[in-house]
Amino acid sequence: MTCWFVLCASALSLSTVHSTPEVTLDDLKKLETICFVPSYLPKDFRLQRVDITYDEPGPDETKRSFSLYSIVYSNDPRSGATFSIESAREGIGDRNIMVEDDTEETEIQSPLGPVDLICRPKGKNGRKDEIRANWVEDSNMKAENTKDPKGHPNLGRFHGFSATGITLAEFSKIVQSLHPIRGEKAAASAALQTSALKIHPKVFSMINCWISDSESPVVTEVNLDAVEKNGNEFNQDGLKQDGEWLGCPGPDTNGFMRYRVVESKGSHYKIEFQENGGGSLTTASIIECEIEKRSIQRDGKPVTIRVLRVLSYSQK
Repeated sequence: MTCWFVLCASALSLSTVHSTPEVTLDDLKKLETICFVPSYLPKDFRLQRVDITYDEPGPDETKRSFSLYSIVYSNDPRSGATFSIESAREGIGDRNIMVEDDTEETEIQSPLGPVDLICRPKGKNGRKDEIRANWVEDSNMKAENTKDPKGHPNLGRFHGFSATGITLAEFSKIVQSLHPIRGEKAAASAALQTSALKIHPKVFSMINCWISDSESPVVTEVNLDAVEKNGNEFNQDGLKQDGEWLGCPGPDTNGFMRYRVVESKGSHYKIEFQENGGGSLTTASIIECEIEKRSIQRDGKPVTIRVLRVLSYSQK
């Protein structure tokens, strides 16, 4: 079991824990991510603990934290029967690994698709000392991987299920009863609103004014990686999601700038951008753009950057 505990320790060290004993299932409903809970539990099982932790962003990611959750259910602690759920974002290994000899691998069905698991001792019947399922992807993770296989997940998560002291039949029944705590529609709606496109509105403001100003050059491409790293010019703290609109205050004014995604297909987007300089006039424009990866040379070495390329522009 040494390898497993080392893996857990290294995984936990990547997250900053903000959990307290007062965290409840209701707190999971406030998260943007999908959190699973069971509608079936074996007799005498009760909720024992809920934790929310935050995974810190990597060096090439937007400066924000990414929520993770874990849940533990148990009957009488003295009997040692438990069922637990944990989530992960990336940097994972297989969960369905045990170093003991008396183990058996099998597969069960779940709302997330087939689940590979390992248990000990061997055999289909009887209570198991331990059952451990491999990671499974939620719908957000699948959608984000389809959109950008090499990108970092935003709302997508892996979910892992474990148990002690229960039968395979009970474990399978619990897993098959899993459902998003906010409902699939609510989780999907949040995903569409917050992860369809996450670009600072000031990017579209630059495109808007430069294209409409005949004395300035027409800007048709923006290096999004450079935008994300420039926290002074593109401050993320002022961003506010208001329904389908992502906005921020205007610079040195009481105005605002905001945008919403009108249409999207793959990496192609049609954006409605609005800007107000602090008075009664609000200008609006439609910008079609595409986000692509571009290979360039930096200090003589090849690097890949994300580029927003403008395809069309029109004032409303």
